Amino acid sequence: MRRIHVIGIGVGDPDHVTTQAIRALNDTRVFFAMDKGSAKSDLIALRREVCRRFIAEPDYRFVELPDPVRDADGDYGTAVADWHAARARLWARAIENELADGEIGAFLAWGDPSLYDSTLRILDDVARHVELTYDVIPGITAVQVLTARHRIPLNDIGEPVLITTGRKLRAQGLSGSAVVMLDGDCAFLDCPPDTRIWWGAYLGTPDELLVAGTVGEVGDRIAAVRADARAHHGWIMDTYLLRA
Repeated sequence: MRRIHVIGIGVGDPDHVTTQAIRALNDTRVFFAMDKGSAKSDLIALRREVCRRFIAEPDYRFVELPDPVRDADGDYGTAVADWHAARARLWARAIENELADGEIGAFLAWGDPSLYDSTLRILDDVARHVELTYDVIPGITAVQVLTARHRIPLNDIGEPVLITTGRKLRAQGLSGSAVVMLDGDCAFLDCPPDTRIWWGAYLGTPDELLVAGTVGEVGDRIAAVRADARAHHGWIMDTYLLRA
């Protein structure tokens, strides 16, 4: 039986890797990583750095897999489903070819595998075609790092917090507090000017960026900083908290 660890490794700072994750790293023979092209090579490099820092016996290897292209022009739901299916086929072949029976492989998940990450859904699909078992090691999320960096609680006293996407924020608006992820179009600019925002990008890395204020005060600045950073790095990961 092949075994897979899904290991949450935080959002960029190796010091955020948990003791449980370190044990799982040292248990692993083959690490599978998605190659998203030269613009995002930093993401694989950071995963390799985590392994170099914490694995005592470096007899492991990395298998880099070319990430299938997602259709950016068609229906969003269909495009994501097709992309996940293509990834599942690719992962199934790689696990069968690269991981022997009885060996342990791993996928290193950015942040926590439970939060806006496709790894678990794809592995469920893979498991229908390849005999394997997997476990999940939780990791520190971008949400936790964002609130720590801004030194704020996630919620108002006795109030809930919504975790959503930029697409949903634009369609449904804001009520109360919301953490927004996967926002490529600065949906916060549609919020009322007095909406409070705490924004962060590249959290936990040396390139970390932080801006806070109201949308009216800092919204345009966040949009400009975000555009410049994305142009410079070739990619961006950002998260923000809004309060109406």
